Formats: sequence, C-alpha cells, structure tokens
Amino acid sequence: MPDTDIPEESVPDARPRRFQLSFKALPDRLDKVLAGLIPEHSRSRLQDWIGGGHVLVNGSQGRVRQIVNPGDRIEVWEQAAPESLAFSPEPVEFRVVDQSDDWIVIDKPAGLVTHPGAGNWQGTLLNGLLYRFPELGSVARAGIVHRLDKDTSGLLVVARHEKAQTHLVRQLQQRSVHREYVALVHGTLGAGGTINRDIGRDPRVPVRMTTDRPVAPKQAVTHYTPLRGGQASGGEELTEVVCRLETGRTHQIRVHMASMRHPLVADSLYGGREVAGATRQLLHARALSFDDFSTQRRVAFEIPLAEDFQHVLEAVSWRK
Repeated sequence: MPDTDIPEESVPDARPRRFQLSFKALPDRLDKVLAGLIPEHSRSRLQDWIGGGHVLVNGSQGRVRQIVNPGDRIEVWEQAAPESLAFSPEPVEFRVVDQSDDWIVIDKPAGLVTHPGAGNWQGTLLNGLLYRFPELGSVARAGIVHRLDKDTSGLLVVARHEKAQTHLVRQLQQRSVHREYVALVHGTLGAGGTINRDIGRDPRVPVRMTTDRPVAPKQAVTHYTPLRGGQASGGEELTEVVCRLETGRTHQIRVHMASMRHPLVADSLYGGREVAGATRQLLHARALSFDDFSTQRRVAFEIPLAEDFQHVLEAVSWRK
C-alpha cells in the first residue's frame, strides 16, 4: 500500500482496481474518466466513492472535479451499493413494550424510519430488529407488517415467525387490528366524524399523497374525535384529536386531516406549521390491539404520548 494522505480506516480491505491512463489520453475530470473506465457503475455512485476517499490518483486521494492527465495511475476501491446494506443488523435505539414467542410490540421513536428505502438504506427500525432479534432474518421484512412514518411515534407490532406474520396481515386486511392515534391539528374541530376519501399519489408532487384526483386511489377510512381545543401563545387555534384507522394507507391521517383543512401541526408536507415548539408532525400511535396467534385471545397495548408531544401540549392554553 503506497504512502498516501488518505485515512487508513477509509480504505476497505479488498484489493483495488488499478488503471493507468494512456499517454495519448486527453486531460479530463476524474469522475468522467472513471465513468468511461467502469461503465457498470453510475456517475453519481463513482462520485460518492471519490468523495468518500476510495479513489487514489498517483497515490493521493482523488477529488471529484480533479483533472487527470495522460499516464496518471488511478486506484479504485469498489464499495457495496447502499441498498445492499438494507438488511444488515445495526444497533438502533427503540423500546420493546412487550413480546411473546409470536410477536414484538415496539414503541417507535419519532425520527426513526421503519423500513429501508431510497435515501434511508441504513439505521432503520428493520436494521435494529435484525440486530436485537437475529431470528427475524428468516422472516420477510424482518417481521414488519405495518409501518409508521419517520416522524410519527408510537406503537407498532412485528411478527417473530412467518405464520404469525400471515396471521397479523390477515387481521389488517380484515380491518380487525385496532390502531388509535393522537394528533394535534390546526384550527377548531367542533365534532367528531368519519372521513371516507380515497387516497393515492399526488400527480403534482410525487412524495405527497392526496384525496384530490389521486393516482391509483385506494379506499381510506379514518374516524376522528376531538378531545379539546385551545390556543398557542401566538393565538393559533389548535385541537387535540383522537383518530382511529379503519384502513392503513400511506400518510392516511395526515392526508385526511389536511383534506378537511386541519393539517397536523408541523406537518410541512401537508400545510402544517411549527407552533408551540413543535418540530415534527404531531402524530402518536398510542393504542394497538390484535388477536394473538397462539391463544387467539385479544391483546391490547397503550402507551403515553411521546415526551416532545407532551411538551407541546403543555405549552397550549386549553379551554375548559
């Protein structure tokens, strides 16, 4: 290994691929040259490798926009694609509320992604489950049967084996899993009711879901009950609401409440604003119940609001 200015710990153990540029080559950017030398990898991935210190030019760490010249020596340590690490065990913090031989009930903290996906291939709940419960490696999706959005906190159930997973999925399909959430929304809600509006992808904003001319819509039903109304310090009217899911569509409560012009506090994707110190969408899965696989008896769980949610509620002046 040549003496270089690249940190030793950033170079993997595998041997690099080595290239020497033709003396007839024209000077060009390092990333562009690599794209020609290793066409099986995307330009953006090659740029990540360069930026991560995995490419040397004449024995020194390369730079993305560096100009390489005829005769230059290039060494490349190929890195695994991020998605290849999606199902790797990692120590991830989450609290186990209860567990049996068939299931694990988890209190997911806000900020934790449930399942790996684009932009979040590591550090997810799934990675943490595989670390703490290695047997879940033999269960599809590490036993995950439903998800909570990244910034939603609260209860989530995971199956410990395939039969229990199928049992839970069927209950979800039959709408017999009870899921109850607490939300803080903008505005004043005078009475409870049911929102029955199909949800699908927003054709104008791909990361959003919508009830307004959605792409590939699916039925979505949310029951809601206002608990109390109050004002934030700036005079903003707010309502604490309990929502019960009958279906489980992506962003369902967030979309449904926004469709009534009562978006969740701090849910910027759907029109919510940060008030009373809220820094994430204020939605918490507080209650969960389902039929146990082994005993067929109903099991139920309820947890207090997440600490940050509770602090926001304490900052609101509630009407008696």
